[in-house]
Amino acid sequence: MEQAAAGPRTLTVFRQEHSLGAAADLDFALDLLQRVKTGAAGPLLRLYRPAPTVAFGQRDTHLPGFEAAAQACRELGFEPLVRKAGGRAAAYHEGTLVIDHLEPHADAIAGAKGRFSFFGELLAQGLRDAGVDAAVGEIPGEYCPGEFSVHGQDPAVPGHQVKLIGTAQRVVSGGWLFSSVIIVEHSAPIRAVLEASYAALGLDWDPTTAGAVNDLVPHLDVDAIEAAVLSAYARYAALDYGDFGSLRC
Repeated sequence: MEQAAAGPRTLTVFRQEHSLGAAADLDFALDLLQRVKTGAAGPLLRLYRPAPTVAFGQRDTHLPGFEAAAQACRELGFEPLVRKAGGRAAAYHEGTLVIDHLEPHADAIAGAKGRFSFFGELLAQGLRDAGVDAAVGEIPGEYCPGEFSVHGQDPAVPGHQVKLIGTAQRVVSGGWLFSSVIIVEHSAPIRAVLEASYAALGLDWDPTTAGAVNDLVPHLDVDAIEAAVLSAYARYAALDYGDFGSLRC
């Protein structure tokens, strides 16, 4: 696999201390992708805690209940947006850690599926290092279902699996963006807005699959998960640290 076979590499980590706003956060990732593919920025990780957002997939917008779903999000304090990637609606807020991983690559399309598998397992290992019984794979009834979702096992309820991480990828000529959304704290508002959104869209799912890391391991918070995931990334690449302000110039 490309990721395992690559030689020494460095990723610069940029911590974004405050959300730029729901739409601006997504747009900034695409701006970074353009810079990375042209060499204006190097391989990097951008970490941030987002504003309350429901990111709908393109397919959702064609359903008759889309406007009602968007209004339900607003009423519950989440901004509805439509992302360029596929999939179904996913929700996140300040108790979530978003990781945008960007690298230049001459043939980014060729490794797309391998990236989902490789980085899904990297993220699952980070959660396991933090004490979560985590694995890669879609679970029955999950929201925004995906083959490479990362889920956790509930230690208190044998057989109960909870989706913890959703991943998405955008590939352009010359580079790729791999985004991971880790639900760490305060799952109740996320579950509520997903229930309202999916009901309006007329989509079936199992609300018990929506949860957070600290539903399974209560003492964990966003800072702890960030540290664990960065430790996992440090086995993939050398990590350097940069000033997020320099990316905004």
